[in-house]
Amino acid sequence: MAANGDLFSSYAQSFEARRQVEMTLEEYLKGCRSDPMFYASAPERLLAAIGEPEIIDTSRDPRLGRIYMNRTIRTYKPFAEFYGMEETIERIVSFFRHAAQGLEERKQILYLLGPVGGGKSSLAERIKALMEVHPIYVLKAGDEVSPVFESPLGLFDASLAPRLEEDYGIPARRLTGLISPWCRKRLEEFGGDISKFKVVRIMPSRLRQEAIAKTEPGDENNQDISALVGKVDIRQLEHLSQNDPDAYSYSGGLNRANQGLLEFVEMFKAPIKMLHPLLTATQEGNYVGTENIGAIPFTGVILAHSNESEWQNFKNNKNNEAFIDRIYVIKVPYCLRVTEETKIYEKLVRGSELSESACAPGTLELLARFSVLSRLREHENSNLFSKMRVYDGENLREVDPRARSLQEYKDTAGVDEGMDGISTRFAFKALAAAFNHDTTEIAADPVHLMYVLEHMIRQEQLPAETEKRYLEFIKGDLAPRYAEFIGHEIQKAYLESYHDYGQNLFDRYVAYADAWIEDQDFKDPDTGQMLDRELINQELTKIEKPAGIANPKDFRNEVVKFALRTRAHHGGTNPSWTSYEKIREVIERRMFSQVEDLLPVISFGSKKDGESEKKHDEFVHRMCERGYTERQVRRLVEWYMRVKQAG
Repeated sequence: MAANGDLFSSYAQSFEARRQVEMTLEEYLKGCRSDPMFYASAPERLLAAIGEPEIIDTSRDPRLGRIYMNRTIRTYKPFAEFYGMEETIERIVSFFRHAAQGLEERKQILYLLGPVGGGKSSLAERIKALMEVHPIYVLKAGDEVSPVFESPLGLFDASLAPRLEEDYGIPARRLTGLISPWCRKRLEEFGGDISKFKVVRIMPSRLRQEAIAKTEPGDENNQDISALVGKVDIRQLEHLSQNDPDAYSYSGGLNRANQGLLEFVEMFKAPIKMLHPLLTATQEGNYVGTENIGAIPFTGVILAHSNESEWQNFKNNKNNEAFIDRIYVIKVPYCLRVTEETKIYEKLVRGSELSESACAPGTLELLARFSVLSRLREHENSNLFSKMRVYDGENLREVDPRARSLQEYKDTAGVDEGMDGISTRFAFKALAAAFNHDTTEIAADPVHLMYVLEHMIRQEQLPAETEKRYLEFIKGDLAPRYAEFIGHEIQKAYLESYHDYGQNLFDRYVAYADAWIEDQDFKDPDTGQMLDRELINQELTKIEKPAGIANPKDFRNEVVKFALRTRAHHGGTNPSWTSYEKIREVIERRMFSQVEDLLPVISFGSKKDGESEKKHDEFVHRMCERGYTERQVRRLVEWYMRVKQAG
C-alpha cells in the first residue's frame, strides 16, 4: 500500500505542478525583472530545456578521433539515444541558438529533410517534449484565457520600451506591439485599463494542444487554410456578427502553437495556398484568419518535415522561391556507422517483448552492416566493405592498403550520402521476422537473419540492379565474414575444452624460439631427438605460417621477451597461452588450420565413444555460455560445416 501511496501522491504532485497559476499583470512584470524566463522566446525555452552540452575532445579516443578528425564536439543529454546523429542534432541546436539570439533563424521555418524511417518524426517528438519543460505566460481577461496564448508583452508597443526596460529590465526587442483581435476587444471593454488583465502560467502540452500543435496536409484539391489559421464558429453567428473576434474559432495550428511549436507533417504535400500563412507568421510575426477580424500574433517555432521527393518537387518549382528562401533545411540522413546502427537496434529491441529473447552474438552487427552497406555510395578505387569500416572509425592501414581516408570518402560521395538505402524501419522488421522464424523458440541468429533479409528483398520488388546489389552484400560480404566469425566462436568454445593442448603448443613454441634466437640446438624432452637451427626453424614456421606472420624474426623475439618477463615474476612458470593476444591468435590458427580437427567434437551426429560425447556436451555448454541457445548452436555449426565443405 505504501508503494501505491507514493505512486498516487507523486502523480498528484506532478499534476498540480502543471496546473495553471494566475497572477496580476504587475506581478508578472516584477517577475520579468528577476527571471528572464518569464519573457523568454520559444527558442530560448527550448535551449534551456536542452541544457548545456557535454564537450568531448575526440583526440583522446582513437575511434572518435578518426571519425571526427580529432575535433572537439558537443553532445546533448536529451538526444543521447539518437545514435549517429551528432551533426544533425548540432545543426538543430544551432538553429535554436541563433533564433534565441534574435538572428535571421527566428524568422525561418525549421525543416527536417530525410529518407523514410530515418528519425525525423522521432526528432520532432523529442523537440515537442522539450517544449513542455518550461512554462509560458499568457494573457487572461475575466475567466477567459487568450485563445491564441499571446504574451502579456504584446500589450506594450515601442513607445513604452524605455519605461519597461528601466523599471522591469525587459529589453526593447521583446516588444512586438501586436495583440490579437480577442485582446483588442477586451482592451476596449476595459477602457484601456490594462490592470484588469490577468496573467496565467501555462505548461505547454501536446495532449491539450496548448502552445504545441500538429498540422497535417489536407486534400490537395482543397485550398482550405482553416487547419492552420482557424475559422468562424457558425454556432456563434446567432448572437454575433461574422467579423466579431468572439465569433471566431481559434482552432488552427498557428492559433494553438503561439509561443510554442507547430509541427507540420509532410509539409510539401499540402497545397501552396495552405502554406502562405506560414510566411507571414514567421517573417512578420502575425497572420490573418479566414474572416476580417484583424491580424493574429505568432511568436512560436514552425517545425516541418517530409521526404526528399516532395522537397525536390517543391524546390524545382520557380514559383516557390520566396518560400524556399524562408526555410532552414537540415538533412537527417540514415546512420552510416555500424556501431551506432547496432545501438539503434538494441534500443528498439529493449522497447519490445523481444528484450527477453535470445539474440545470438553477431546478429545485430550483421544487420547493421547490411543496412550501412546499402546506404553508402560506391568509391571507384576502394572496396565498399572497407569504406564501411573506415566510417565506423577503424584503422585499416595494415589490413587494406587501398582503403582511403574518411575525408576522401566523404568528399567523393557528396552531401547526399545516407539519404537512400535500407531504412531502420525495414531493418527492424527483418530482425523481428528473424526472432520469430523458428517455430519452437523466439530467438534470433545471423543465419536466420540472412535468410529473412534475402526473402524480404525479393518481396520488395526493388529495381533489378538494386536487388542484385543487396543480395550480393549478403552472399559476397556478410555470409563469408560471418562464417569466419562463427568459426572463431566455435574454435574458442572448442579451445577452452582443450586448454592443455594450447598451453603445450605455446610452451614448445617458446622453447624452440629461444633456442633459435640463441643459435643453439634443442633436445626434445619427450623424444630425446636433437634439433638443429634449420629443423627448429621448420617447426616454428609450421606454427607461424597459418597466421601469416610477415616478420618471423621480430615476432619470435617479441614472444620470447614476453615469456621471460612473465617467468621472472611468476617463479619461472610460462604465462598462459591465452594471456598474450598475438601468440593466442597464432596458436589458434595453427590448431585449426584443418577444419577436420574440430568435426568429431562439434558435429551433432552420433559419437563413436563416450569421451567424444562428453567433449561435445562440454562444447555445446560453452557455446551456450557465450550467448547461444542449444538449437542455435546446432543450426550454426551445421551451417558453418556446409559453408566450409562448399569452400
